[in-house]
Amino acid sequence: MNVHLLLLGDIIGRPGRRTVRAQLERIRRERPVDLVVANVENAAHGFGITPEVAQELRSYGIHVMTSGNHIYDKKEIIPVLDDMTDLLRPANYPTGVPGRGWGLYETAGGVRVAVINLQGRVLMPWVPCPFDWVDQHLATIRQATPLVVVDMHAEATSEKNAMGWYLNGKVTVVFGTHTHIPTADARILPGGHTAYVTDVGMNGPYDSVIGMDVQMALQKLRTTFPRHLEVASGPCQFTGLYVVADTDTGRALSVEHIIFREPPGGGS
Repeated sequence: MNVHLLLLGDIIGRPGRRTVRAQLERIRRERPVDLVVANVENAAHGFGITPEVAQELRSYGIHVMTSGNHIYDKKEIIPVLDDMTDLLRPANYPTGVPGRGWGLYETAGGVRVAVINLQGRVLMPWVPCPFDWVDQHLATIRQATPLVVVDMHAEATSEKNAMGWYLNGKVTVVFGTHTHIPTADARILPGGHTAYVTDVGMNGPYDSVIGMDVQMALQKLRTTFPRHLEVASGPCQFTGLYVVADTDTGRALSVEHIIFREPPGGGS
């Protein structure tokens, strides 16, 4: 028996939510999808997520929401994060902070899939070591299911790449997020049958600076003067990793990097 996983890159503001909704509807018409995991840390105005936006994304059929260094940007999410079992913050955050870092989720067909959210440390705010975290917890998680999905939210491609190799043969898939630019290395790693991509890419406006308005980003980068960035407008791209895995072994059987761009004039 196989399970069909769709793993989505960072959703950027309202435009990203719009394109995710449309493309999820299309993909579900074309192929089986048992579990949808999406990184949502930029889903509310480009920074963070609110309870209302989380509910909106659930209505699209997103089953599990992962995040990263922007998880606490919208203060209204903090008091309810402990109660939201489908919204994850990085598991390797210090003990005692709000939220949970991994969860066990059941598909409509009764298949259990574990989802783990990790955050890197290179060029990122300090967090405890993600490699140490998996050393301490992965064996226990695998007792519940051989199907394990890992969102490695990190800046450095080398750190994401290293985590993919470190977990090769131990998890079903490692998909990188955070840098918003899709990488051309989606594959099944040899020897361990783990699906991997360094960065799945973003869901949001592609005529932008990683989703943000070009002129605002240029002014901030050239002057270093603090400036609030806003989500760009225009046509969007949709990015996701489609993985078929064996439910008994947890091994990835196939991987496809889905990248779809709206034509000019298709955005709003």
